[in-house]
Amino acid sequence: MKVYAYQGCSTCRQALTWLKSHGIEAEVLPIRETPPSVNELRAALKARDGDIRALFNTSGLDYRAMDLKSKLPAMSVDDALTLLSTHGNLVKRPLLVDAKAGIHLVGFQEAEWAKALG
Repeated sequence: MKVYAYQGCSTCRQALTWLKSHGIEAEVLPIRETPPSVNELRAALKARDGDIRALFNTSGLDYRAMDLKSKLPAMSVDDALTLLSTHGNLVKRPLLVDAKAGIHLVGFQEAEWAKALG
């Protein structure tokens, strides 16, 4: 199990604290320096019923600076996933990936994580 997180993100810290309090071990990867792969993102996209916007950190500075609000609707899924896989700041965080169990969680919602990991 991997968790892509950003040290300065309070939601990421909450998620990591939640995992620890539930005795769940995961490899923590810095999302900016080590963005998720296209395959991991594709699986997360499937878990989000194909909603590509759900994978983006829409409140982030990079999202706004790149004007993705207007560009994303016209972007192909492959181009969007490639962009995310090369710009970790754009990925909604934390992103939990457990490929063996088929679990891909985007953002931290305690109830959702408890249901998926409990």
